[in-house]
Amino acid sequence: MSKPVLPKVAKPTRKTSTKAAALKAQPDADKTLSLILSRLEDMKAEETVTIDLRGKSACSDYMIVTTGRVNRHVGAIAENVTKSLKENGIKNIHVEGLPNCDWVLIDSGDVIVHVFRPEVREFYNLERLYTQGPGAAKAI
Repeated sequence: MSKPVLPKVAKPTRKTSTKAAALKAQPDADKTLSLILSRLEDMKAEETVTIDLRGKSACSDYMIVTTGRVNRHVGAIAENVTKSLKENGIKNIHVEGLPNCDWVLIDSGDVIVHVFRPEVREFYNLERLYTQGPGAAKAI
């Protein structure tokens, strides 16, 4: 008896993992930083400080601390930055603090943005935490 001849089946092509595809689709940290700084300038954010965290933090490359004049300004800045990031293909943006708009955090992965009201920024003084002490991150 002869064995039945089975049709040849093509080997499945290797698909890129979704995580690798997402990383490839996102612009690098410097482009994201430039985009955010441009948007903050357009929105008249005040006292913007960029802190370089490369080599200091595993969670992001840059941190931006900026101020809006009042709650409404803080919210408008945060919404505008978030919209711009999404329009430029940056996915998985995490935003916290929009309901009150005293302090809004925007985490885009490579760049973390803190938008404060003046009094709240002065109280928490995040820049001090990242720019003092041994091995402190360099503000740029």
